[in-house]
Amino acid sequence: MKFGKEELLKLYVNLVRTRAFDRAAVKWLATGKLLSFYHPAEGGEAPGVGGTTFLRKDDVISPHLRGHGLPHMIGKGADPKYYLAEHCGRSTGAGNGLGGIHAALDEWGMYGGSGTLGSCFPLSAGWGLAAKKNGRGQVVVCFFGDGTSNRGTWHEAANMAAVWKLPIVWVCENNGVAQYMPIKDAYPLEDLANMASAYGMPSAVVDGQDVVAVAEAVMAAVEMARAGEGPSFIECKTARFSAHGIGNPDKVHGKDRTPEEIAKLRERDPVVLFRTSLLEKGVLTPADVERIDQDAVDEVAATEKFIDESPFPDDPSILDKALYAE
Repeated sequence: MKFGKEELLKLYVNLVRTRAFDRAAVKWLATGKLLSFYHPAEGGEAPGVGGTTFLRKDDVISPHLRGHGLPHMIGKGADPKYYLAEHCGRSTGAGNGLGGIHAALDEWGMYGGSGTLGSCFPLSAGWGLAAKKNGRGQVVVCFFGDGTSNRGTWHEAANMAAVWKLPIVWVCENNGVAQYMPIKDAYPLEDLANMASAYGMPSAVVDGQDVVAVAEAVMAAVEMARAGEGPSFIECKTARFSAHGIGNPDKVHGKDRTPEEIAKLRERDPVVLFRTSLLEKGVLTPADVERIDQDAVDEVAATEKFIDESPFPDDPSILDKALYAE
């Protein structure tokens, strides 16, 4: 897939919007507006944005936990305010305030999630089987982290997807460290994409800080899946600039990551890298950058206003609707 100016700008806008909403979520957690917990996406937004921006609306995605799926839903085209209202426990949220971080946005091919890492694999296999049987050309794109790749469910689902030639693209967002465990100490080879060969799946390893490289690789795999050629595996070498989750110590093997380590990671900030590239190519102007930044600020402010004006659920009958079909 070749990207013209319109497509490049769409990718950039989605990256900027993701960064703005991710930072807002961190702030809202600190003030108590956002309930439960939060795993920031900053530094690792490109795989989610690049892997979803050019999908069809009816394609199914299983978002990675970074940013609790904000990069993926924003890339897909969904309005993040309904998910964030859900995360804040408001009745206007995607699950009427009952689902927390596991909100489903059915219209956009997001069917919720699970608190168990690795559950995304069998779920995606099921969605892939449904997509193959309905014959509408849908594709499932499953995003997961390097740590999650060590779950047994990956191998079970990968084998089933390969044997049945299910239309699934497995996208590993490898930021080099799970909660506290570096992947180099948990997997013996350089690239996690090597696992794909055991199931006869084509694979690619891309720079996960380059949103265009991600989009090109994922969309090539999507077109193969849509054509009936079965699953693929894309590994995106990415980064996270913060601790695993807000409030968690930022440690690797019991040692704090140093300011120097984080500064080194920030040298390859996906937003900055893409902005610089587009400015150099004349796709963006400084005025465009300022306008896009302001649009993102305004969208976040409108979302916060929507949340603040939304009530918490207080009608017990809502539980009946949550449990039983009408």
